[in-house]
Amino acid sequence: MNSYQIIKRPLRTEKSVADGQATNSYHFEVDLRANKIQIKQAIEKFFSVKVDDVRTLVRKGKSRRVRFKLGRTKDWKKAIVTLKEGNTIDLGY
Repeated sequence: MNSYQIIKRPLRTEKSVADGQATNSYHFEVDLRANKIQIKQAIEKFFSVKVDDVRTLVRKGKSRRVRFKLGRTKDWKKAIVTLKEGNTIDLGY
């Protein structure tokens, strides 16, 4: 899998901003097929930082109603990346 396909977008929520300030960790939406090693390599390549830890979780899609039919949103994977001491990522928030 290509490194450009692994990282989809940074997540910008209240919890992710607080984690970035308190524990030097950042949240990203990543490809469902990516493992922790691939995520670590992609983050180190794109942002030129040293990654200490990667935690992942799969968020299940929700049931949604569209007019008269029931639909479902897609499952997605979230990665919480903790950086080593002295490294930061500037995501603009």
